[in-house]
Amino acid sequence: MTSIGRNSPSSSSRTATSAAPAEKNPVPTPGAPVGPPTTDARGDGFETSRGGQVNKLLGGLFGSGDKKYDGVLVGAKGATFPPGTPLSQVPGVTPRDNARPTETLLYVNGINNTKDKQFASMQTLADRTGAKVIGVHNATEGMVADLAQSVGDKLDKGKNPAVDTMADTVYAELKAGRGVHLVAHSQGALVTSRALNDVANRLRIEDGLSSAQVEKAMSKVKVETFGGAAAHFPDGPQYVHYVNKNDIVPTWFGQGDGSGVDEWARDGGKGAVIRRFEQGSGIDGTHSFDSVYLQHRVPFEQARAGH
Repeated sequence: MTSIGRNSPSSSSRTATSAAPAEKNPVPTPGAPVGPPTTDARGDGFETSRGGQVNKLLGGLFGSGDKKYDGVLVGAKGATFPPGTPLSQVPGVTPRDNARPTETLLYVNGINNTKDKQFASMQTLADRTGAKVIGVHNATEGMVADLAQSVGDKLDKGKNPAVDTMADTVYAELKAGRGVHLVAHSQGALVTSRALNDVANRLRIEDGLSSAQVEKAMSKVKVETFGGAAAHFPDGPQYVHYVNKNDIVPTWFGQGDGSGVDEWARDGGKGAVIRRFEQGSGIDGTHSFDSVYLQHRVPFEQARAGH
């Protein structure tokens, strides 16, 4: 049976859809160190014009040339690898004090993060957890476009290459009999939620599994979200959701602060553990992955046990 695509009935048509822009913005050679994203010479010149300077002053509201990295895998030294590359062939970011970690985390970033910003967070995550980290890049097109895409992710509408890469990677790992550990921040939780729903659908339709069998198969997936904007996750995976009660992203759009009248409408997945805390003020002081959320992260099994 053909694969279940996000916008089409087959994986081939999905691949064709996502591959078209690559002629204009090719993915860098696999494994090669990649410098900061550059603007395509055939673009409208916004980044190199006075408008580009204004855009920087506005905090990157209208894009930064990062789109060519959408959905790629990010590894050591910022090297990028095409979607579909087996995780075993991607040299991940390792902790500074441990070059041979035994666990691998697959990390998807939130909005307004360039590939280089994600790479910096991957190093912080590796140092904090002691694990090797591989990134699935959720490219930024500027705050305005990113917010619009987040709405689409919330409604499970529109194409998001990061969703396709995450879904294909998780499905491939499960089919190979391996578990996978996902980490997501902000919009990355929406990417993860959509991807896991895609995986569940593929297991049902392509592999003919019952709902109970799908849950059992997906129990090999560990998921940690930090300040996530997703309110719903499929049953099966093992979940830990971190929520800063002062952060409007997860409290308004994600798993809530635990006391709202709409808590009944949120579903973190069967058996999910939600770890809430209070810290900071303002978006930077409450929502930062590196300086806020990772400071409250505890080892996965410890978190699942409620410690």
